[in-house]
Amino acid sequence: MPVPAGGAYACAVSDEGPTDQTEQAASEPTLDEELLLWLGDEPPGVRAADAERVREIAAEFARGFDALAQIGPAVSVFGSARTPREHPDYALVREVTACLGRGGYAVITGGGPGLMEAANRGARDAGATSVGCSIELPREQALNEYLDIGLRFGHFFARKVMFVRYASAFVIAPGGFGTLDELFESLTLIQTATIRHFPVILIGGEWDGLLAWLRERALADGRIASGDLDLLRIAGDPDEVREIVDAARVHQRAQARGQARRMAGP
Repeated sequence: MPVPAGGAYACAVSDEGPTDQTEQAASEPTLDEELLLWLGDEPPGVRAADAERVREIAAEFARGFDALAQIGPAVSVFGSARTPREHPDYALVREVTACLGRGGYAVITGGGPGLMEAANRGARDAGATSVGCSIELPREQALNEYLDIGLRFGHFFARKVMFVRYASAFVIAPGGFGTLDELFESLTLIQTATIRHFPVILIGGEWDGLLAWLRERALADGRIASGDLDLLRIAGDPDEVREIVDAARVHQRAQARGQARRMAGP
């Protein structure tokens, strides 16, 4: 199924991002690159443009909210854009998201190739809604072919909100800096009680070294608490992933019933 054109953006994101610094510097700056370039002595015209930037950011949030408001319960899945289709992790991620899709969950990814494609492909296998939230980068890649909704964001922070707001859980497969960024950001949001009953599920069988470092360094030095490590769940197969997500969904709905939500005024 082709990515719908109405209201959708046009490109995808690489999990690891550009690696050639010369190529990156020579390209047209992205919205985030231009936004974050602050030299301390900006001319008045640059500062005056902040109002326009704020309007653009608000519009980007609004487009994302509008596009994803009807997708139902979902799981965001992260993993390397560089993993080839013949790699065992590709098959595993595809199986996991197909299992989640059969359980009634939409699947949200960064919309690119590799394990993002595998996740969207698994959703398509199950007939579930398949979403890709890509990001404008100096070196861009095409959206994968397994999307029902393809969104392109100019700002990383707006895109990150979509990954969290519309998800009941994060599934983390092996990846690079982008994947690890999403992993630790989600843990921070849980640790600070910004999101609750939100499982972060590791799949792919290569997490022993990271977990050992967290125990032997961060925990041993008192930089995290022992309970913080319990926020990470390791799942060995697709059914276990779905069981964890299903259980969390029950807790999330129970919490939501007792929580005040902002409503639009008359």
